[in-house]
Amino acid sequence: MLKGVLAAAVTPLREEGAALEEDAFGPYADFLVAGGLDGILALGTTGEGILLTVEERSRVARLFLDAIAGRIQVAVHCGAQTTADTVRLAQDSAEAGADAVAVIGPPYYPFDEESLVRHFVAAAAACAPLPFYLYEFRVRTGYSLPVSAIERIRDEAPNLAGLKVSNSAFEDVQPFLIEGLDLFVGSEPLILRGLDGGAAGAVSGLAAVFPEEVVRLVRERSGDVGDLRAGLERFPFQAAAKHALGQRGVPVRDDVRAPLRPLSAEERAELDAWLESL
Repeated sequence: MLKGVLAAAVTPLREEGAALEEDAFGPYADFLVAGGLDGILALGTTGEGILLTVEERSRVARLFLDAIAGRIQVAVHCGAQTTADTVRLAQDSAEAGADAVAVIGPPYYPFDEESLVRHFVAAAAACAPLPFYLYEFRVRTGYSLPVSAIERIRDEAPNLAGLKVSNSAFEDVQPFLIEGLDLFVGSEPLILRGLDGGAAGAVSGLAAVFPEEVVRLVRERSGDVGDLRAGLERFPFQAAAKHALGQRGVPVRDDVRAPLRPLSAEERAELDAWLESL
């Protein structure tokens, strides 16, 4: 079972985002471990997973697992457009030694409850008995998972352990605080409120860059991460997060996979000035 504070890790890329920067995974893993995290989520929204090929995603999962080497937990996001690709990625992650699998619902089509239940049950079965987590993020998928569907998935998938919920309003998080399922909050401004409401922990994109700050927020209930998140979100987030890592001494380029775009020269200068002011 996942626990505590996890970073939604970036994926190091090179060649304007066209290729993996494999040499960067080791130093980046060391940085995340040193930040005091309990684990990472690889290939989520921050990690550009949905933009990578199935083969690249399998490689990234193994690169993170090898670099982390059991020091902290590694969950792998395996959500894809089709059930077949999702199942393949979930099975591959389990075979590679991941600690957990998370899956977001496929975007674009208006799936009914039966379609969603079949999709998630198939993904959970592919990685069983590994802990399986639903990934709820309405602004990315275009819909929220019905609580009735979650209950059906729990009945059919014994390894369903919980959810990562990245919705930005607490009223859109609260329905997923379901007894017997662990909830991990994705929106940093809602972390403390979520923990007070019974959440098990946090999976944070900000923690990919400032792990020590999110760890301090959760464990010591001190610090204000809202300004840090807002500072990065003034720019294309994935590129800004990677650039900030580079400025913090981690050899990660700010290359991102198109159609995400890199920072402009003006944005880099503005971001550098903000980072210097921290």
